[in-house]
Amino acid sequence: MSTCNMLKFPIMTMIISIVTILILSFPSSIAITKTNPHPFKKIYAFGDSFTDTGNTKSVSGPSGFNHGSDPPYGMTFFHHPTNRYSDGRLVIDFVAESLSLPYLPPYKYVKGNSPNGVNFAVAGSTAIDHEFFVKNNLTLDITLQSIQTQLQWFDKYLEENVGCKVQDVNCKVGDFHDALFWVGEIGANDYAYTIGSTSLLKKGAKYVVVQGFPMTGCLPLAMTLAAEDDRDNIGCVKSVNNQSYTHNLAILNLVKSLRRQFPKAIITYADYWTSYLTVMQSPAKFGIKETFKACCGMGGEPYNIDVFSFCGAPSTKACLSPSQYVNWDGVHLTEAMYKVVSNMFLKGSLMNPPFSFLLDRKLHRG
Repeated sequence: MSTCNMLKFPIMTMIISIVTILILSFPSSIAITKTNPHPFKKIYAFGDSFTDTGNTKSVSGPSGFNHGSDPPYGMTFFHHPTNRYSDGRLVIDFVAESLSLPYLPPYKYVKGNSPNGVNFAVAGSTAIDHEFFVKNNLTLDITLQSIQTQLQWFDKYLEENVGCKVQDVNCKVGDFHDALFWVGEIGANDYAYTIGSTSLLKKGAKYVVVQGFPMTGCLPLAMTLAAEDDRDNIGCVKSVNNQSYTHNLAILNLVKSLRRQFPKAIITYADYWTSYLTVMQSPAKFGIKETFKACCGMGGEPYNIDVFSFCGAPSTKACLSPSQYVNWDGVHLTEAMYKVVSNMFLKGSLMNPPFSFLLDRKLHRG
């Protein structure tokens, strides 16, 4: 997420573009054997900094997004920066672990075919091309990459490694029947989304997870920037949370519509909002002591946020126990929070239909 992502109202065309190209055709099912015990062999992921595992570092972009490559990022699990915007693993990392797959490599570091999937997500990614902002004098300190870029990377990857050219609408991607597609949060990083993609491959996949938005009004940066009287009943920024909630309703309605249109596909909605709310309402249940203050920052009160100097910049430092914090750097979450959220998704009831249903469907129907 960019620093302005809490103040935008996203449009759903981007999700339609991604999900539609994934489910328009369906390869034949496969038999489950002793040599193929796991339901999925690969994951293809899209999203922003909540999902990015390293693409930001390897693409051209403004210096404001380079701090994820500096300590103390990565301190908890990897013990060094990995270009993830957290102290450790993200939800997509826990998804990979749950499927006994390696962590997804970022697309820009992939050479040739990646047997276990690819992560196309980019921190700060917008739904609209960067040129739009330049043309309309709206250029901010955001990455140059957009969802358009991610989908172009996806097309290029398929063309170079699978043999499906962009213009070949009849090409079937055979290995998609072994792939899970994870669509992380995108669309909150710009003021408007006015164009959709018209050059996407319409290749089939049967298993898609569409992830909703968290309570962005509870992020320390939102709390710092908003008026003090703009608060909801749990102390977060009411206006921003209202936007995120409305966004999620629109996504959920879209998912329901796509399920009716493509009844053979399993399209699962991951309820990030409710998972976040659950932690905010009962933090001690999850070992959380600090729900609003960022773990890493300049030490400013009350949220440990300095809008001119984020985590990773000189003079910033991390708290001693990130596992007791919801938020890592004012915008992104700690590994502990991502783990809680992923457990609610993968083992709990906050995916609809549940992740267990998706796995069972894959194992028994291919």
